[in-house]
Amino acid sequence: MQKISFHDQIQKNKLKSFFLIILIFIFFLVLGYLISLILDPSYFFIIMIFSIIFSMSYVLISYYNSDKIALASVRARPASRSGHPNFYQAAENMALASGLPMPRLFVMESEEINAFASGRNPEKAVICMTSGALKKLNKQELEGVIAHEMSHIANYDIRFMTLTAVMIGMISIIAQIFIRSLWFSGMSDRDNKAGAILILVGIIFAILAPIAAQLVSLAISRKREFLADSTAVKFTRYPPGLINALTKIKNEHVSEKEKHRVAKGLAPLFISDPFKRKISGLFATHPDVEERIKRLKSM
Repeated sequence: MQKISFHDQIQKNKLKSFFLIILIFIFFLVLGYLISLILDPSYFFIIMIFSIIFSMSYVLISYYNSDKIALASVRARPASRSGHPNFYQAAENMALASGLPMPRLFVMESEEINAFASGRNPEKAVICMTSGALKKLNKQELEGVIAHEMSHIANYDIRFMTLTAVMIGMISIIAQIFIRSLWFSGMSDRDNKAGAILILVGIIFAILAPIAAQLVSLAISRKREFLADSTAVKFTRYPPGLINALTKIKNEHVSEKEKHRVAKGLAPLFISDPFKRKISGLFATHPDVEERIKRLKSM
């Protein structure tokens, strides 16, 4: 198997994420342009201001409290140095390797192997591991998972995905207001054939743009997972640690009683989909584990 550089993988995934978020911005511009052609420009300006204020207010409140919301939703408790010495040692090792501040550590009750990171910047970062991960992973595997989560922190993925959420929110709000306004404005009664076609195109795009933007957002989420895997190799210089952890995640079978119920909105935060959904391609929040393992083995 031909070896690939983790530096190249990091750069490629950063570029792909950047181009995908530009694509969402293009959806936003095209939708805005179509609506401004159909409606009065001053009315469109009001729609824009409302959508920007509402979307940014909602998302930024979540952003500044992202760690508190995530930890409370999974009922996580603070980890202790005496109770979780391996967790602390692995996190301290990865903090030194990455040059990042030591994150606050938490544990959530679940027999599944999983983990997530949250926080708006490295100084406010938290890492939460499942109790199952702390039981089932050895030192190298635990460091691999923690390195993956610290990579999300180092790459400012919470900030990046927040920007994505703001833009998707704006597209959805604008599309909803536009479609609803047509029912009350009498625009649908326009006799001009070209005008009617323009309205039809605007309606179709207003319906499809939020869906397309959400699919692009899922693609960004998958690219950020690949990016975190590559950056984890940079931190540990030992791919087998994360490879073996992902292999255990892929092969484990946990009963429904031992699973921890997680809000679906939090699923993208975890190192693997906590719902174990058999979803691949466009609608998946995470890349296929086999593909992740394959890429890691080639580094």
